[in-house]
Amino acid sequence: MIDRVTTQTNIDSMLATIRQYQTDAAGKNTPAVLTREAPEVGKPTFFEAVKSAVERDNDVAMKAGAMREAYDRGEDVPLTDVVLAMQKSSIAFEATLQVRNKILRAYEEIMNMPV
Repeated sequence: MIDRVTTQTNIDSMLATIRQYQTDAAGKNTPAVLTREAPEVGKPTFFEAVKSAVERDNDVAMKAGAMREAYDRGEDVPLTDVVLAMQKSSIAFEATLQVRNKILRAYEEIMNMPV
């Protein structure tokens, strides 16, 4: 299962990427997305970072759901583990939602910039 530190690290990585794009937009640097240049080797693109974070959040939610179903069927799954998995899933979803909201706000700001 994914822990809170890993989720926070992923969020920090996405926010750092957004800040870098904002810095590039404010300065004379043109992001690779606009120039059609290939991203640096070894660094995930922004899309890849978001996609992997969403996939991890989905995995956490699926595992929590499976644990809940196993508990409902009467399998030997401690209730505390089920509750903990559900809370991890909820926190991961909330974190993803907050990142999405920040991305949307950044997009709206960029779209409202005078050309």
